[in-house]
Amino acid sequence: MNTIIVDVRTPEEWQFDGHAPCSVNYPLGPVFESKIDSLKGYDKVVVVCRSGGRASSAKMLLEQAGIRNVENLGPWQSVSCG
Repeated sequence: MNTIIVDVRTPEEWQFDGHAPCSVNYPLGPVFESKIDSLKGYDKVVVVCRSGGRASSAKMLLEQAGIRNVENLGPWQSVSCG
């Protein structure tokens, strides 16, 4: 399955608070919204942030764009790479 893990925190949070090495950083807002079409090419999109709140907003945006297999994994520390 072609899966992408998207961390929607700010670039500063991504850089200084840590992140899963197998995830990409598409901050919620204009950057995230500009990536939605490219995310349609994945079988599954997993979204994470600090606590799950912003990831919930990201999941809603993706579902509104027609992407159905979206999972809010909550905090980025929940990501298991590999």
